[in-house]
Amino acid sequence: MRRSRRLGTLLVIVGWLAGCAVGPDYKRPEILAPTDWRNGPEGRDSLGDLGWWELFKDPTLHELISTAVVANRDLQVAVARVLESRAQLGVARAAQFPQVNASGSYQYTRPFSKNGPIQQGGQTFTGDDWQAGMDLTFELDLWGRLRRATEAARAELLASEETRSVVLITLVADVARTHFDLLELDDELEIARRTLQTRQASLELQRRRSEQGLSTQLDVDRAEAEVAVAAATVPDLERRIVQTENGLSVLLGRNPGPIARGTPLDGQRLPPEVPAGLPSALLERRPDVRQAEQTLVAANARIGVAKAEYFPKISLTGMLGVESVSLSNLFTGGSRLWSIGPTMTVPLFTAGRINNTVKGFEARQQQAATQYLQTIQQAFREVEDALVFHRKVREIRTERERRVGATRGALSLATLRYERGLATQLDVLDAQRQLFSAELELASTTRDQLTAVVQLYKALGGGWQSQPPAGPSPSL
Repeated sequence: MRRSRRLGTLLVIVGWLAGCAVGPDYKRPEILAPTDWRNGPEGRDSLGDLGWWELFKDPTLHELISTAVVANRDLQVAVARVLESRAQLGVARAAQFPQVNASGSYQYTRPFSKNGPIQQGGQTFTGDDWQAGMDLTFELDLWGRLRRATEAARAELLASEETRSVVLITLVADVARTHFDLLELDDELEIARRTLQTRQASLELQRRRSEQGLSTQLDVDRAEAEVAVAAATVPDLERRIVQTENGLSVLLGRNPGPIARGTPLDGQRLPPEVPAGLPSALLERRPDVRQAEQTLVAANARIGVAKAEYFPKISLTGMLGVESVSLSNLFTGGSRLWSIGPTMTVPLFTAGRINNTVKGFEARQQQAATQYLQTIQQAFREVEDALVFHRKVREIRTERERRVGATRGALSLATLRYERGLATQLDVLDAQRQLFSAELELASTTRDQLTAVVQLYKALGGGWQSQPPAGPSPSL
């Protein structure tokens, strides 16, 4: 009766201890999120909630992004790291369960003298000894060391999954941005070639006028210089186009090569509105913020793993098997044997190893907490920067469109006045230079306007979906 009570009391104590876990429980740090955006419209809807196939309307860009999310090497590495973290979680979980192993042994014993220590029936034993059986080991997780290790491994798995989403978001944005860069370079090359043709025609005109005595050699030399400037721009742009194509090919997981274009730069459709949503919702939408928090959760759990080393480790060990002096009789005429009992390891002197390990993990937890808060602040900043960039680039484009219109009119007027002898060749050349510069700036601004949407989309945490859902494709 007393033995039963003692056993019951022991089981209650063990059960109570098994429900405990040393180390701090995770608490999210206090976050001071702004109530609204400085440069964004109010509202709960967010551009980041859209799938990338809903934001970008160019079918060619759809194909490029779809290829990248399948074949990009960085994304494949991130996926492999998720698999690694999932396996590590399985390892951590396995430590919480009994470990059973089969074992077998053989030894031949022969003492140096007849007075050896091994006796059997009053005689010194000499001969073979065969053993086979199963060993069981089960660590009683009284202090929560194994549970904290599993908690940390689970958080690290979630962090790796969020890291994969970060890579995916960055990939979608990089493919779109590089595609728009390529379209802008195409426009610049077309402008440069058109300008070169215009200046070559102007040079031919100056040569004919010089032959007729209507202009000087100085006018011809100036026209040739302007042709050389435009001619040098063309191969430089061709070089930049090839290099941009090579960079985009790598993003697509392919060897360097040509890239399909599709819709030209001025035909790209922009969303009519770019809502930013609530700042507080950004914390749950951006995967880099979630990844930083899971890293903090893991670091917090590792403190508990380290602190559990202060306490004894208690394990149950058991063995069930057979023993015989003959292999042929091992499972028939051999002796059956079993054993079971606890083992305990108590740290008595570790020269400060455990204490310093705990301090190290506490410092790592502080680093993770600081990094988490910094990631949040950086996220807010990126959204604010993207919002003001998107708003101001529209104003810039309006003014640059006005400049292009004005410089085209100025060139037409300067050419007409020059033909009537009311203006000099310098006036025409200056008007040509102004138009060339204005058209290049407008192409760059058009690209910036598209890039601003991409930047805001990425800052709001959009683009984490790999592929559009099955079903009818959205209207393009």
